[in-house]
Amino acid sequence: MKKRTGIIVVLALLLAAMAWAAFAPLHAGSRDLLFEIPKGTWERRMKGDKTSILPEHVTLTLGVRDVLLLRNSDTVPQMFGPVLIMPGQDFRLPFGQAGEHPFDCTAHASGRMTVLVIDAPAAGLPRLKWRLHSLMTT
Repeated sequence: MKKRTGIIVVLALLLAAMAWAAFAPLHAGSRDLLFEIPKGTWERRMKGDKTSILPEHVTLTLGVRDVLLLRNSDTVPQMFGPVLIMPGQDFRLPFGQAGEHPFDCTAHASGRMTVLVIDAPAAGLPRLKWRLHSLMTT
């Protein structure tokens, strides 16, 4: 009897947590998603190293993480789109609309970085899926 009651309590708690995750508003301590260009990136690229320093595709969510923050910790300037990011400098790029945004980027072996900005998920199953995906990828 106690074992059955314990299982019911655990299931009820799990269902309550899932309901909260599906319907609670999205809040973010920071709207920035930081990517750092490490020291030596340019040197490695000039030697032919094709190792990925930054992801080629970044996904941001409006209202939660809708600002891309690039930090140039390298010793040489880096280009991101039309912007020159000097050594030690941060570049913040806010997004206010959903869509796919390609940028030229000297920190990539391919020379490109694409930022996909998605709408904040609606309450219910879409928000629950978004939260679960966020937990799995962080």
